[in-house]
Amino acid sequence: MNDTSVPILEIDSTDAVLARLTAEWDELTPEAQKAARYVLDNPQDVGVSTVREIAEAANVKPNTVVRMARQAGFEGYEDFRAPFRDAIRAGTVDLGDRARWLQEIAKSGDLGGLYADMVGAALKNVQDSFANLSVDQLEAAAKAIWNSRNVYTMGVGVNHTNAQNFTYLASTGMVGFHAIPKAGSTAVDDMAWANERDVLIAMTMRPYRREVVEAVNMAIAQGMTVIAISDSPASPIIRAAQHGFVVSVETPQFFPSSVGTLAVLETLLSFVISVATGEIVDRVETFHQRRTDHGFYEEDPS
Repeated sequence: MNDTSVPILEIDSTDAVLARLTAEWDELTPEAQKAARYVLDNPQDVGVSTVREIAEAANVKPNTVVRMARQAGFEGYEDFRAPFRDAIRAGTVDLGDRARWLQEIAKSGDLGGLYADMVGAALKNVQDSFANLSVDQLEAAAKAIWNSRNVYTMGVGVNHTNAQNFTYLASTGMVGFHAIPKAGSTAVDDMAWANERDVLIAMTMRPYRREVVEAVNMAIAQGMTVIAISDSPASPIIRAAQHGFVVSVETPQFFPSSVGTLAVLETLLSFVISVATGEIVDRVETFHQRRTDHGFYEEDPS
């Protein structure tokens, strides 16, 4: 078979590419089979490797890799590996491969493309996260928070920072908010005396952190109200919680995006303030006046 005897294909998944390569195996030249064998054995490398890197790994010439792609029905190597790069953008490959892909972008000088991908992912995460919400859901969770004695907001890793941010903002007008686990403590200890008068806001994304799942189960056993924020309706904390919010966390980066999570937390807090009594306005004003009195702020030059 020569390079032009196979029609150019529109294939949009890595599985379809590998299936096509397998189907065309007997038609490939021996050298092209060497390249194809490497791809079939190491599909995770395709999206993060240049044609020269694949050729070196397969012990063939770069032109052989291009010929393999064309013999399998693609315009060339870039067309061949496009579905693998799309899989990385969509977060369907492991974290190491996504990190390697980011470095490969820098080497190729395509940082403008990375910027566009990051902007697109951030906007889409916010849009998709809000698409999963309803006013009734937010209002019900907000009322549970306002009517509670204590609110424990739990996250580990990057989500611990998100928990601290929510707790800090809430504390400008309310009392009884705690970001857990506290320094030198554990969530189990922090919620030791919590009961049906208290609320746990828990966050975890795939891969789900065991300590967060255990804290949710403990909270349920103690009669607490649980508000869960996670990336799937099938998440163990969403399934266990009385109130669940599914957020979108997709990103070209090698860790889950927090953009959607922060947007939902800020919106939830705005609902809490909306359902609260009038005293919260006085508290917020007092909080900021105290800061002003202590010289926390620079004077606005305007």
